[in-house]
Amino acid sequence: EVQLVESGGGMVQPGGSLKLSCGTSGFTFSSYEMTWVRQAPGKGPEVVSDINFGGGATYYADSVKGRFTVSRDNAKNTLYLQMNSLKPEDTALYYCARMNLNGYDYWGQGTQVTVSS
Repeated sequence: EVQLVESGGGMVQPGGSLKLSCGTSGFTFSSYEMTWVRQAPGKGPEVVSDINFGGGATYYADSVKGRFTVSRDNAKNTLYLQMNSLKPEDTALYYCARMNLNGYDYWGQGTQVTVSS
């Protein structure tokens, strides 16, 4: 059974940092590109960052470029998102998802990130 479990969310003040983790099981993690998607209240989902199989190629949304860093540890089957210089507009439910040729086929349950003073 494929499972993705996010952790590391919480409440932080503007300018603060958080590191999200996505633990996975039930599939060969190193064979899949992975993504972080967020959804803020009242808004549609936004792809925040992608990372390829080996971690050598990444994508960032313009809204997070220079502040967020995606990484993966294939030995630990875990995806990460380091978030620095957080802004109130980063407040959202953050999901990790597995990518395939047709899009995203498995999702985690999400972890809440709230940026507020």
